[in-house]
Amino acid sequence: MGHKAGFVNIIGNPNVGKSTLMNALLGEKLSITTSKAQTTRHRIMGIKNTDDYQIVFSDLPGILDPQYKLQEKMLAFINQALQDADIFMYMLEIGERKYNVEIVDKIKESGIPTLVVINKIDKSDQDTITAEMKYWKTVFPDSGIFAISALHHFNTLPLLERIIELLPESPPYFPKDEMSDKTLRFFVAEIIREKILLNFKQEIPYSVEVVVNAFKEEAEIVRISTTIYVARDTQKSILIGKGGSAIKKFATQARIDMEQFLEKKVFLEVFVKVNKNWRDDDLQLKRFGYEI
Repeated sequence: MGHKAGFVNIIGNPNVGKSTLMNALLGEKLSITTSKAQTTRHRIMGIKNTDDYQIVFSDLPGILDPQYKLQEKMLAFINQALQDADIFMYMLEIGERKYNVEIVDKIKESGIPTLVVINKIDKSDQDTITAEMKYWKTVFPDSGIFAISALHHFNTLPLLERIIELLPESPPYFPKDEMSDKTLRFFVAEIIREKILLNFKQEIPYSVEVVVNAFKEEAEIVRISTTIYVARDTQKSILIGKGGSAIKKFATQARIDMEQFLEKKVFLEVFVKVNKNWRDDDLQLKRFGYEI
């Protein structure tokens, strides 16, 4: 058998564990993960390579009803992923039966091999898991059903083995030494956004966008300058904190993660600026990378 390669697109509601699953299948933390919905805003490709195959996973934003233009752009990434998959993984968490009928129908009508992944089974019992698997088999009668815990890597290996079986024969789509279609700058910005999601509540994490102004790699250190954009002056004050205490805390956390990711010392500058209504501004959204 020849070399296999294909695009495996992970689709599901917000906060079901899509990013955690992709990281588990890759064996690397590529996508940021938090317990908050809408953590993932972009389509992030993670590439798993061996001599025999290349799997291009797509971690996608959760399916939602758009309330502003940023969310419309996020939904556009999902619609794009409906067009170019070789395999779908439709993901949900145990006990979840709410789904977007239009998107599920598009997946089923496509004829593309689909794996239904029921996540977070470590929070459940065997009777519930069996009942949920039976229910989702009625929704996706032609699909394989996998019950997993992405966080604890439980039952992810059989899932990966099935993906490999379903991959079409193809040469690789990306060079074999690449792990993603995204740049280092993108992942640096995502690390900062993850720390904001983890350290702040309510609206602030969803009003934030991070831009990397400078990324200079030297022999012993990487010098990075970033700007965090928020929608209101009050949000800027909260992000900075009294005497700069808040920004110092999350910037330090981000720098530590960057050093692990980049395997080098990092000098990190973080600035905060107000950019009102950026989530509904087409020009700003394009500048921030929300274009297909």
